[in-house]
Amino acid sequence: MRPSPLHRSRLRRSRRWRLLLLAFVATVAALLLAVNPRWALEAYFAALRWQAGAHEARVAVGSDVIVQLEAGPADAPLVVLLHGFTGGKENFLPLMAELAPTYRMIAPDLPGWGESTRRADADYGVVAQSERISAWLKALPRKPDLLVGHSMGGHIAALVAANHPEQVKRLALMSSAGVPFKENAFAKAVLQGGHPFAVDNRSSLDAYLGLVFTDPPFVPWPVDRAFIEHRIADHDFEVAVLNRMRGEEAFAVQPLLGRIRAPVLLLWCDDDRVIDPSAAAVYAEGLATSRTVMLSGCGHMPMVAEVDAVAQALRTQAALPAP
Repeated sequence: MRPSPLHRSRLRRSRRWRLLLLAFVATVAALLLAVNPRWALEAYFAALRWQAGAHEARVAVGSDVIVQLEAGPADAPLVVLLHGFTGGKENFLPLMAELAPTYRMIAPDLPGWGESTRRADADYGVVAQSERISAWLKALPRKPDLLVGHSMGGHIAALVAANHPEQVKRLALMSSAGVPFKENAFAKAVLQGGHPFAVDNRSSLDAYLGLVFTDPPFVPWPVDRAFIEHRIADHDFEVAVLNRMRGEEAFAVQPLLGRIRAPVLLLWCDDDRVIDPSAAAVYAEGLATSRTVMLSGCGHMPMVAEVDAVAQALRTQAALPAP
């Protein structure tokens, strides 16, 4: 039975009202995001947390509060992940999604970074940070089976392993700072007093992504605006930390490598334009026990660009006998 002309007219009016309502909702959402683009970034992170089955937790360590992501079974082998310079705990969410079914994963915002406590008078160089992370590790329910550090986080993790070897069963250093390497454009800019990671507009955001990724991801509006505003707000803090890293602490762990008793995974990408892959050989020369995994074409962010390969390398490392 065909609908009557009156019924068809009502259906058309109903569809028009639905379209108008959707247009109104979309307009309001766009206006709200324009006012506070941070909401878009938070929604993106929430989606990644959901995918990884991760949740946020807060841990008080002395006068600091460390905000961390946790995922995976509570009784599974524990893997701790430390982010790098200008990074955050969310950098590890793709990797957590891959490993959480069989590992307990914890990724903190390092003290001073992200949502963790930042104090105006505090030293956030790698040496001071390694002592804070050592204290934080003691506050965890149990000792990690594998400690993973990326870039600056690798330098911090290596210092913990050298100065507190009883806390580290196994270690993975991913694109890690802390030792000399073949000088590249990034290193030259840092040594000349520059901040090659600085972001203050869309163009510098694209340059930053092009530096750390071989195939940079597209960051849409308004997520890009939220990220840019966050990096502008952190600029002075980033420069202060970078000044420590290019000073006397640049290679703080190198003379201590012989103290590291844990087996070490050295994981790099062969086209890393931040920490040149030659650093892996310098680390290997000073370590008692290490193995190197060199991935291809993934820049400075292997845990994002090559999730499967990194996950497999960490599984192998976590299964090695501990000292």
